[in-house]
Amino acid sequence: MRPNPINQDGPSGVLLIDKAPDMTSHDVVAIARKALNTKKIGHCGTLDPMATGLLMLVVGRATKIQDLLMSEDKEYQGTITLGAVTSTQDRQGEVLETKPVPDLSETEVRAAFDTLTGAFDQIPPMVSAIKKDGVPLYKLARKGQEIEREPRPVHVTSYQISRLALPEIDFTVNCSKGFYVRTYAHDIGARLGCGGHLSALRRTRSGKFTLDRAIPVADLKTTPREALVNAMVSLAEISLMRGA
Repeated sequence: MRPNPINQDGPSGVLLIDKAPDMTSHDVVAIARKALNTKKIGHCGTLDPMATGLLMLVVGRATKIQDLLMSEDKEYQGTITLGAVTSTQDRQGEVLETKPVPDLSETEVRAAFDTLTGAFDQIPPMVSAIKKDGVPLYKLARKGQEIEREPRPVHVTSYQISRLALPEIDFTVNCSKGFYVRTYAHDIGARLGCGGHLSALRRTRSGKFTLDRAIPVADLKTTPREALVNAMVSLAEISLMRGA
């Protein structure tokens, strides 16, 4: 039986959530604050409103290891739609350019993915939380501004193509911290010569945490507080998972 993560300071631990589409990561935090009746909650790794899947909420004393948890590698499942480039590199952006999609073979598609495997530099998208002179890039993007972004080192450990039904490509990617899957989709589209954007995204793993113990975000509002606290991964369990 897992130790109860409540002490005199309130609950502490990591609450794993399966985020629904069309909501921000901050929306999930707000719901969890109300459900757990505690203000000390943060999240590890922002998921775009379009995206679903694993969102890790750090509660109470677990906020002290937020950066540590965010630094671990992640796994995503996504869909690239070829033939259209968008302003945000995903389906929520404005279409900037369209091109016909050639009759690409699986070998040609894999060759494009292979160029973005291992260690390489990635240019972050304008619609991101990265700051320029203290201002998030997405705020500059909303004003129609585009500035030069420094390439960032990232790493793709592995990928898998699960469905090729042009213009769509379903894939799974295991990647490092700071990796933009939107940019990955955009860059693969560019390498295939027809452009592309990310049309679906689901995070399935972060470090050793998976969706197996994740609570659907819709259940946050109806699950009793005690049940949510008991569902949390305790700090002791996290230490064991990390081999500490």
